[in-house]
Amino acid sequence: MSIPTRSLALRVAAGVTAVASAALLTVSCDSSPLADDPGRGVISYNGTEPENPLIPGDATERDSVKIVDALFTGLVEYDTATAVPRNAVAESIATADSRVYRIALAPGWTFHDGTPVTAQSFVDAWNYTAYGPNKLQGATYLSHIQGYEELKNGSAQQLSGLRIIDDREFEVTLTAPFSAFATQLGYAAFFPLPRSFFADRAAFEAHPVGNGPFRFVSHTPGENIIVHRYDSYGGARKPHIEGVEFRFYKALEDAYADVVANELDYLDFVPADALAGGRHKTELSGRNLSHTYLGVQSISFPLYDRRYADPRLRQAISMAVDRKYVIDTAFDGDKILADGLVPSTVPGHADRQCGELCEYHPERARALFESTGFTGPIELTSNNDSANQVWMDAACATISKALGRECRYAPVPTFGEFRTLINDRRMSTIFRSGWVADYPSIENFLNPIFRTGAAVNGTTYANPEVDALLSGADAAPTEREGWALYQQAERRILQDMPAIPLWFQKVQSGWSNRTRDVAVSQLLQLDLFEVQVD
Repeated sequence: MSIPTRSLALRVAAGVTAVASAALLTVSCDSSPLADDPGRGVISYNGTEPENPLIPGDATERDSVKIVDALFTGLVEYDTATAVPRNAVAESIATADSRVYRIALAPGWTFHDGTPVTAQSFVDAWNYTAYGPNKLQGATYLSHIQGYEELKNGSAQQLSGLRIIDDREFEVTLTAPFSAFATQLGYAAFFPLPRSFFADRAAFEAHPVGNGPFRFVSHTPGENIIVHRYDSYGGARKPHIEGVEFRFYKALEDAYADVVANELDYLDFVPADALAGGRHKTELSGRNLSHTYLGVQSISFPLYDRRYADPRLRQAISMAVDRKYVIDTAFDGDKILADGLVPSTVPGHADRQCGELCEYHPERARALFESTGFTGPIELTSNNDSANQVWMDAACATISKALGRECRYAPVPTFGEFRTLINDRRMSTIFRSGWVADYPSIENFLNPIFRTGAAVNGTTYANPEVDALLSGADAAPTEREGWALYQQAERRILQDMPAIPLWFQKVQSGWSNRTRDVAVSQLLQLDLFEVQVD
C-alpha cells in the first residue's frame, strides 16, 4: 500500500519501522506543579500489575485495559450509563454496505508528545497489531479487515484493506460485511500509536505516549502506575481530577481495608468476605454501590488436556454447581443466575440459552459424570492474589456433594502466573474465566472467546459449525439481523460447554470519604471524567 507524501511518512514493514527524516519529539520528564505534590487531586484506584506493557494492541485483560483507556482514546467511546457508542477521535464513520467504511477524524487531537493524531496513526497501529510476528494478543480483533491472514502469517507487511485518503481520512475494507465493526472501534486494539512507538518500542514501553485524557508519569513495578491529566486533550469531556494512581494490591482484602480506612479512594470489587451479611454496607455506609454491568463469571476447561475432552464431563460439572448457593454464600445473593454466555443487558441476549445444563441437577450430574470414567480429584484454579477463593470453595462444596468426588481449590500465586499458564496452554485444572465486554454487542461475548484461534480462546475450543454460524452472523446487513445466528452459535457452544457460565455480574464497589460523583460504566470502569476528590 502506498503512503501519501503528506502523511507522517512512516512505514511498518516486517515489524520494523523506517521513519522519515523529520525529527521525533522526545518525551521529557514530568515537570508540572503536580509532580511536586503527587497527592493533590490524584485519585487512587485499585488494580493488579498489567500482564503486558501498555501497548493498546497487547491489552486484553481488564486491569491493563482500564489503564490503557486512561492513556488513549479511540475512534469511538461508550456512554457510561448505557454503553451506547458515540464518536470520539472520529468525526464520522460512514458505510453503505457494512464492508467498506470511510472514517474521518475530528481536528485538534494530539499525542502526549505534541505530535498530531492522523489517519496514519491508526493505520500504522493496526498494521503493527495485526502483524503475526509481533505477537500482540489483540491481533485477532482486526481479523475482519481485508489482508489480515497475510499479515498474521507474515507474508505481507500491511493490511490491504486500509487506504489513507489524507491526514484526516482513511478507508477500511473488510473481507466480508461485519455490521458490528463501528461498535468495535472503541476497543483498545483499535487505538492509534504515535511515531515514537515505531522509532523505539522499548522506550515507549518504559514511558507510554497516548492521546487520552491522562498522560503517563511513572511505573513502579509491583506498586503502582501514575498518570496525570493531559490538559491538551482533544475530547469534549475533560477530567475534573488531576491524576490517577493505579495502585497494585496482592490481595483484594488489603485494598478493601484501605478503602474502609480512607487510604484508597476507589475499589472496583468489594471482597466476598465483606459482602457476607452485608458487612460492607455498614463499613462503607454512604460510599458503596451495586449495579449490573456487561460481564459474566465462568469456569473453563483446558481442552488440550485429554482428561477434559468429553463434553459429558463438562456438562455434568455444570449441573453439579448449585449457583444460587454459591451466590448466597459468597456474595450475599447479589449476583444474577446465568442462563447463557451473554448477560441479559447485552444487545442480542436471549433467555434460557443454557437450559437445564445451567441448573442444579445433582442426580443427573452424578450419573453423567460417572459415565465418563473421570479419575482423580476435581480442581478449580485461580490466582491467589484475588478474592476468588470464597466462591470457588463454595462451588467445590456443591460439586463434591453432587458428584461424590473431591473438589478442591488449587490456586497459583499471582495473576501474572495464572495468565501465563493459560496463554502458554499449560493449565491442567478447571480455571476461573469470565468476560467483561470490550464493547456492547452479543458478538463480543462469542467471537473473541469461542471462535477457533480467537484472541482470548484460552480453552482452545474449536467447532467448525460454530465458526460458520459466527461468520454468518458477522456478515448480516445489520447488527440486529445477525442476532439470531449469534444466538444459535451460543446454544451450540453451550452444548459443548468449554466454559461453564455461573452468573451475570453485578459490581459492588466502594470509595473513600473524600471521593464523590462516582459513576461506573457498563464496561466496569470508573468514569474518570466524572469522579472528583476533595
